[in-house]
This record gives sequence, C-alpha cells and structure tokens, in this order.
Amino acid sequence: MSTSLSSDLPEIVYTVWPADLHGHRFAVKLRIARPDPHGQIIQMPSWIPGSYLIRDFSKQIETIDAYLEGDRTKPLTLERIDNDQWRLPKVNSPVEILTTVYAFDSSVRAAYLDHERGFFNPSSLCFAVKGQEHLPCALALVPSESAATAHWTIQTSLRAVKTDPKGYGFYLAKNYDDLLDHPIAFGEFQMIHWQSNGTPHAMAIQGCLHEVDAAHLATDLQAICSSTIGLFEPKAKQAPFNSYLFLVNAVLAGYGGLEHRNSTALLCRRDQLPQNAVPLDEAGYREFLGLCSHEYFHAWLVKRIQPKSFQPYQLDRRNHTRLLWLFEGFTSYYDDLQLFRSKRIDLKTYLNLLAENWNSVLRGPGRTKQSLADSSFDAWTKYYQVDENTANKVVSYYGKGALLALGLDLSIRQFTNHRKSLDDLMRLIWQTHGVNQVGIAEDGLDPLIFNLLGDGFTKIWSRFKSDYIFGVKDIPLQKWFDPKAILVSPKKQTQLERIKLQLGIRYTEINGWLKITAVLDGGAAQSAGLAAGDLLANINGQRVTSARLDQLLGSLQEDMPIAFSFYRDDLEHESMAVLHSSQAPQQFALTPA
Repeated sequence: MSTSLSSDLPEIVYTVWPADLHGHRFAVKLRIARPDPHGQIIQMPSWIPGSYLIRDFSKQIETIDAYLEGDRTKPLTLERIDNDQWRLPKVNSPVEILTTVYAFDSSVRAAYLDHERGFFNPSSLCFAVKGQEHLPCALALVPSESAATAHWTIQTSLRAVKTDPKGYGFYLAKNYDDLLDHPIAFGEFQMIHWQSNGTPHAMAIQGCLHEVDAAHLATDLQAICSSTIGLFEPKAKQAPFNSYLFLVNAVLAGYGGLEHRNSTALLCRRDQLPQNAVPLDEAGYREFLGLCSHEYFHAWLVKRIQPKSFQPYQLDRRNHTRLLWLFEGFTSYYDDLQLFRSKRIDLKTYLNLLAENWNSVLRGPGRTKQSLADSSFDAWTKYYQVDENTANKVVSYYGKGALLALGLDLSIRQFTNHRKSLDDLMRLIWQTHGVNQVGIAEDGLDPLIFNLLGDGFTKIWSRFKSDYIFGVKDIPLQKWFDPKAILVSPKKQTQLERIKLQLGIRYTEINGWLKITAVLDGGAAQSAGLAAGDLLANINGQRVTSARLDQLLGSLQEDMPIAFSFYRDDLEHESMAVLHSSQAPQQFALTPA
C-alpha cells in the first residue's frame, strides 16, 4: 500500500491503513527523510500518558522490515537493541520502515480493528524517531481495500491538511508528542455538535443499536462544557483549544476514558446513552455524563497543568510523581460537582454521589496503610496492577483524592468566611502553571496556597499534608460540613448490608460455585481463614450459591458463631467465625439541611 507524498510534508511521515480486518492488523509505514548517519534508532512507547502502567506496545508488532526509499529489493538489516528499540544501519538517504501491528484491544488505551470499526492511539502504532521527536511529523491515513469499510469515515482532533470528505489523507502534528495526543477512530458514527462559549464541540458515537437522542446529549454536554470553561476562565470564558472532540465507543459492557489535549476517547455501555425509542437508564446516563465531565476537566488539569516530572514524558520508563491525588483526585471531585453546577443533577443526587465515594473509601482497609502520596507514586505497580490483596494495601488517589479536594474546599471556605474556595485555587494553578504550561514541582502547591490564602492558612495546610496526603488518617468531612446546609448522619443500613460489611468478602460465581476473589482485613471471613480462590460450599450447613447468599446472610445474627465449609485446591476445609459490629467500617449519609 502506498500513498503520494507532497514535497512540503515534514521529513517524518507515518502512513497507516487497516490491512487485515479479520486478522485485526494495521499496517504502518514510517518514512524518515534524514536518518541518523551513525545508525538511526526507532523506539515504540512502553506506556500511554494518562494510564500509568508499562504496557509494552511493541509486543503487538508482528513483522518489521526496513528499506532504502524506492528500493524494496534489498531489505536493510535492523539491529534489535531492546524489546522496544531497533537500530538502522548507517545510511545517508531516506528510509522506509514497514510494520504490521496486531490490534484487538477494545480499551481506550491501545488499538483495535475488525470489520465494524477501527481505532488507534498513535503510541500503539508509531515509532519515535530517536533524536528527532521534536520535529514536525505527518500522519497519512489510507482506506482499507475491503468493501466492508466502504462507508467508513475518520474522526480525530489531529489537524487535517489534505483530506477527502471521509477524512482519509494527510494530517500534521507539531512533534511526536503532539502526534501521540490525538486518537484516531474509523467507522460509522452518529455525530452530535454544539458550541460552548463559542468553541465548537462534537461527539462521535460508535456502537449504538438505535439512533441516539442528539438533542438530549447536546443540551447536557453544552451545559457541562460551558460550566468547566467558566470555572477556569470566569471573565474571558475562553477554552484553551479551538475545538474539542469526544470519541465514544458504546459496547455491551465496559467503562473508561482517556484524556487528550483537544479530545478524549470514551468507553461506555450502550444503555448509558439516551437513544430514541429506548427507555433511558437515568443512573447509567448520569455516570456517562460524569465520565465526560471528568475527561473534559483533564484538558486543563493533566494535559496543560502537569507535574514537572511529566515534562517531557519519558515513554520508555515509569514517570513517578506523588501528585496524582491532585491531578486525578481533584478532577474526580469536580466531575460530579460540574454536573450539579450545570444543573444536570440536583443537590440530593449530588450529595448521594459524594456519600457513595466517601463510603467506598471507608470500606477499603488499604486506606489505613497507604498514603495518597504513596498511592500516586506506586500507581504503576499497585493501583494499575490489581490482585486479590489490592483492597487491603491500596487507597485510591481518585476516591480519597476527591475527598481531600472536598475537605480542602470546605476548609478554605470556612477560613475565608466564604470569600474564597477551591475554585480560586484552581484558577491560580491554571494561570501559574497551565496557561504557560510550566510544570508543578512536587511541593509546588505550597506557594500557591499561601499566595492565595496567606500565612494564616499554613497550619491548616500543614495538617492536610501530614495527616491526609503523606499520612493515612481518614478525612473527617463530618467536622467540616456546615450543619445549616448539609446534614451528616450514620447511613441507615439493613441487617443484610451490615452483615455483608462484617463478613468482608468479594466474590464471583463460577459453574454454580461462589468463588472468593478478595478477603478484606478485619472481617469475619479473614478470621475464619478464608482466602481468595476458595470455593465457598456452605454456611451453617446450608449450600451456598450467589442466588442464595443474601438469604443465608440475612438469617445470621451478630455475636453468633458461623460455620463455613469451603474447598481450597480441591481439599475440603471447615472453619468458624463470629460476626461483630466492629468489623463493619463506618458509613455516612449526606442530606440537605
């Protein structure tokens, strides 16, 4: 497959086309006009910004060949340096490198191709040309020769310079980092357009079985986006981009998002979207709007306001920071808050969402062992590599980080008699570190807080850092809510809900058996010696299935012995435990006063 090259294109050009729909393979050609005469090195990224896990994208490369441009008769020998690096021989003329890459990851982080759709992040397909990453580059998108793709179009936020009506053709990136920040989607889309504060926005949706309610979506998204623009720029109300694109893949079961500078890639369930002639799952739709709000907020916080340690990204290694509680946690606080401020949800619903997150954090034993700073630093090896003990050793910098943001917001409001809030701090961060994209040092929040609030806030902020960021104390929101506005009370629970919390297990069903997937510290299950992987056979002599579990647990009483029978490695075991109220973590409810 070839494509014509214009003489005014950059010296680095990537050409990508869907080469094998049923085999799920993209073909990629990389043209380097001026390779390093001492032996040009090319390297595939090991991770994608925004998702802090080494993913080794090079493992999906199936074939790789190199040639002098215009001469396919004599392949160049590529020296393998590492799992993700190759070196060209010493040449003094343009070269072409051809690869085939397997693409069957339906997440927002990698690449996917079949007869229904195509999607890729350039970090999954495009090599970095070492030493030339700062140079402009072009991406050429070529259509598949399959009739199945005849109606496909392309959606991306990458700058088009010479494309046909379907979007095939040439796109330009300022440099390699810019190229990686624009996911590409192929297929058939339902399009939604709106403007927020004069800036064009669009949502491109794939996978829905029915026509989406475009008017409903446009109204809600317009309000959310306008509210977020107004938060950071209350006077100018100007977005930091010329346009913005939401790329949505709707599936049977899935959820997630990944932020980019001018776009986001989202994964959701089909029933989370409003579709004509289909009853709307209000809770699911609200969750989808929260996802949109979260990733959109990242266009400011993460994509433009960044940790100094991310500038530049080092895509061949882990990039550690202790600030993910700020970048992800504060974003998690604002995503639902923006739904409330834009009048997409009412106060009661918003408080229920706050309480759900608060209670979820309190149910995790890991919160007593890992600080927010360590959770951020260890994201690469603990948060993103979940195992059966994750709940006992990890605290979420998303969940607890959002509680920290709420607590700091309430404290700032109390300290200033409601003259200032966390909004003012976010705007100061934006003006200091976002507009000019000067990275935040690990202790860079300190001078901003003191600049905003004065030295009188020093003691409060020092306690926040020692107790809740670098320490493992629970964030005492109940002390900071104004009882004249918000009532905090113990959450009313049924006996079954209390028993489940005291038991302390997570499970799934396999072939009629209830298989334990996690055992929480301090619960009755742990005291009985149950472990992840055990097959729970019966409780008090009665057969256990997931369908009968609630019935059996609902019949239990506190301070009474419970007999368990379970299988581990095909051997039967029996044990006893007693349920105690102390085994259940505290849970709260929030209601308007």
